Amino acid sequence: MLFIDSKIDPDKLSLRLLAGLGDAVNSLIERERAIIHTHSAKQMHNWTKERVNAKAQAGNLERLRQFLTEKERNLIRRATNLQTANYGKTGQLLARQATAYEILLGYLYLSNTARLQELIGLLDRQAQRPNGM
Repeated sequence: MLFIDSKIDPDKLSLRLLAGLGDAVNSLIERERAIIHTHSAKQMHNWTKERVNAKAQAGNLERLRQFLTEKERNLIRRATNLQTANYGKTGQLLARQATAYEILLGYLYLSNTARLQELIGLLDRQAQRPNGM
């Protein structure tokens, strides 16, 4: 944890709270990446907007599935069963997967930042492969 001194047990938090935290964590991760690849605040915003949306988050979750532990898979299963209210253009399935990704990020941010960095690193390495190989 970066800024919180007290130990928060993520297993005692609601999935919705974890999703809210995970959304912020995802946004921060993508803004950090954007700093490397952009030269202005507008470019950073556009970079982040392309990567912090339901479609991108659901895609990230799908790319990580094979690397998840049993406990993480169980968390994802519970998260995808969570009712989502605001799925408008994206559709309910995509919204649930995106929410599950956010919950995973929020959970790992509070419980195991090394694991969070490992999974984000896996996404980075997959993105660097030519033609998605």
